[in-house]
Amino acid sequence: MSYARRRTFLWILFLTGIGLVAAVAASGTTLVALRFEEMTERATAVARVRCVSARSFMEHGEIWTETQFEVVKSAKGLLAGLVTVRMPGGRADGLRSQVDGVPEFQAGEELYLFLWGGEGGTYRVLGWTQGTFRIRRDAKSGAESVAQDSANAAVFDPATRTFRHEGIREMSVAGFEEKLRGGLAGKAE
Repeated sequence: MSYARRRTFLWILFLTGIGLVAAVAASGTTLVALRFEEMTERATAVARVRCVSARSFMEHGEIWTETQFEVVKSAKGLLAGLVTVRMPGGRADGLRSQVDGVPEFQAGEELYLFLWGGEGGTYRVLGWTQGTFRIRRDAKSGAESVAQDSANAAVFDPATRTFRHEGIREMSVAGFEEKLRGGLAGKAE
């Protein structure tokens, strides 16, 4: 093979490789929108929890993270005092895997989680960021508010075939608990 042909072949290989890398990098996660009442209906359990610890590990070539939560207050389902939530992604064996839409948790933080599964004692967060509601405390007043992780993310609405931004932003804990009770009773607003 001549130098010119070899150089052309290498350029084609290089550009094909760049194209493949760009295609893989461009692929993402699309979350289908879940209404609040759908989440309360589909969830196996709903609870206010406190993150205790998290550990990531490699399993069958994929990285997973299991997070332990202390149950502060259960609104739906029978939960033990400690709950394990398993989600894709994390850091293990010197590698990092991040899956768009999968929430990450910090020890000590409090949240409301909509959980599903429970086979073998391990749960998943329903709708990933859609089922994650972080509790924030105002430093001055001590007042607590709730914000849904997906409130700032675009979710796909199959009915309208469009992406939209929606969710709970800075709702008082009392207001959230009232909405939750309504959703569990089948009448969420």
